[in-house]
Amino acid sequence: MNETISTKSGYKTTEFWLSLCATLLGFLLASGVMDGVSEESWIARVVGGAVAVLSTLGYSASRAKVKASATESDSGGGA
Repeated sequence: MNETISTKSGYKTTEFWLSLCATLLGFLLASGVMDGVSEESWIARVVGGAVAVLSTLGYSASRAKVKASATESDSGGGA
């Protein structure tokens, strides 16, 4: 049983667009553009930076897993 698994380009996936939105929102929070007038604005900046970094890392890890799976199936590895 020799199946070929094709993968979509990264920008054609829903996870790309969702992680892009999360990253942009994180950058806006971290830069202070979406800042409130409160004294606790540094918390929003830290959370925004964390959101941006984590969404980017999550997307990168997800795509790496998909690419590795596609490469493994192309080379005939697995069970």
